[in-house]
Amino acid sequence: MTLYPFSEEQIIARLQFENPWWSTGTLDTYYKSFKPRLYFDLFYPLVKNTGVHRANVLMGPRRVGKTVMLYHTIQQLISDGISPQKILYASIETPIYNNIPLEELFAMAKKATGDNDSKGWFIFFDEIQYLKEWEVHLKTLVDVYHNTKFIASGSAAAALKLKSNESGAGRFTDFMLPPLTFYEFVHLKNLGALIKPDTINWKGNIAIFSSTTNITELNKHFINYVNFGGYPEVIFNKEIQSNPGRFMRADIIDKVLLRDLPGLYGIQDVQELNSLFTTIAWNSGQECSIDELSKSSGVKKNTLRQYLSYLEAAFLVHIVKRVDQKAGRFQRENFFKIYLTNPSLRSALFAPLSAEADGMGAIVETAIFSQWMQRTSFIPYYARWKNGEVDLVNISRKTNRADWAVEIKWSNRYFEAPNELKSLSFFCEENTLTQALVTTIDKSGVKEYNNIQIQYLPAAVYAYNVGKNTLESQK
Repeated sequence: MTLYPFSEEQIIARLQFENPWWSTGTLDTYYKSFKPRLYFDLFYPLVKNTGVHRANVLMGPRRVGKTVMLYHTIQQLISDGISPQKILYASIETPIYNNIPLEELFAMAKKATGDNDSKGWFIFFDEIQYLKEWEVHLKTLVDVYHNTKFIASGSAAAALKLKSNESGAGRFTDFMLPPLTFYEFVHLKNLGALIKPDTINWKGNIAIFSSTTNITELNKHFINYVNFGGYPEVIFNKEIQSNPGRFMRADIIDKVLLRDLPGLYGIQDVQELNSLFTTIAWNSGQECSIDELSKSSGVKKNTLRQYLSYLEAAFLVHIVKRVDQKAGRFQRENFFKIYLTNPSLRSALFAPLSAEADGMGAIVETAIFSQWMQRTSFIPYYARWKNGEVDLVNISRKTNRADWAVEIKWSNRYFEAPNELKSLSFFCEENTLTQALVTTIDKSGVKEYNNIQIQYLPAAVYAYNVGKNTLESQK
């Protein structure tokens, strides 16, 4: 008999506490009160599909709503006719479950419900990374219980991704839950009245598009999104917004930098890692090199490369590679850009930005890149050469050539003076592009310069559409 610090009765009592639907048949009102994220419509069919014999692993950064999504999934299962006594939820970070094998938790749940039949269960293990060698436990359960669906989640995304890929081949299906897109922000805040259907002429085709009924009002919400909008909990809490560092830094950034990453990779100097991340956050979207970053952060080059891979694996930053004026890739990637995956991380570290602040242009660029980063099949590039730069470039996988370009601005200046877009014009000429897109603060329209049709859109409208199209493309 395996001995634990807690008795079986105590563990079962905790399971009963975490699974109130065993007796009530429904979730408590707290989780019901949250509006589901739009990604729920992508995740739920994976859970409900029992024909594919795999566990679902829900991954993502801290505080993006993974646990709430699990509860919404449980409620939907109950609504779809699954017996509440056939649904188990266990938060593995709970101390009472320390080092208990997942199979034993399942056995205790069956004992607690009086249902000894292992078939037809839906089992949710939240924060699964707190169990050592969780991937071995989960793989064994999938192999043994063919008529049971297992769903796991975790915030230590780097470890989950690594373990899921290494040990769960053919057994796990990963699902990435990103920070909120601006499209979801508008949805959760019930701001649909600010959005209207429209069309846009893009690359010779009339495309369905969303514009706004009030750009001034939409921009107010966009600035709020840029400062606070990556986390569902923050967008509805004025107290957190009044002191974002207290919540976002302590509960999100510090836990990743001071606990998750050091625990996963054996990092000894957490101050060094913190210094690097602070440097990156302040300069999000700026071109840099390993040499420059090493000097500014004080981190040695070899260590720096490791830290960057860790931060990217933890979904805190995203590295964007450079191409030249003909969209050619470089053999030696000496220069690159690093973006925060969530623009509101910057306000957590420093301070929220106003619309007129000097750093607003860079953080708007970060916000727009964060909408694109949710597309797993998309690789963004930026173009830079001796006398010019273009912010966002797409390289066609079919032709291996640039097929569109975007200049991200938080200014109306270039709407009034398209002749100042010399770098964008030159890049289009070099790559035989007849159309390009430029963002503004609040100006929309089409102008022609050097035989190039320039489509102007407010940055908020562009961010909304990228987020919307990203989600719909995954459906």
